[in-house]
Amino acid sequence: MKVTLTTHGGQAAAVRLGLPPRVLDTDALPEDAAAELARLVAAAVPTSRLAAGEGRPGRARDAMSYRVTVEDAGHATVLTQSDAAMSQEFADLVDWLEEHFAQQ
Repeated sequence: MKVTLTTHGGQAAAVRLGLPPRVLDTDALPEDAAAELARLVAAAVPTSRLAAGEGRPGRARDAMSYRVTVEDAGHATVLTQSDAAMSQEFADLVDWLEEHFAQQ
């Protein structure tokens, strides 16, 4: 499974402008970390679909938006939420990814 995290907006938007998305391949992770990431993705998918069905996301000044693309078995799933309207499950996934990327 390959997971890509892209961020947009926020107070540091100009700093992040033009930076490539961060990509993580579970083949490069220890087995327990890969299993945890798979669990977080599975939990975030249904809540992201619910949030997408609620219409326009909430607006907040300098809010960050996050896009997580999950590629697995030839299928891609795109999850998108923002600071203004984010499920706890999606937040847990983004937090885990941010922590992992910070350790690299």
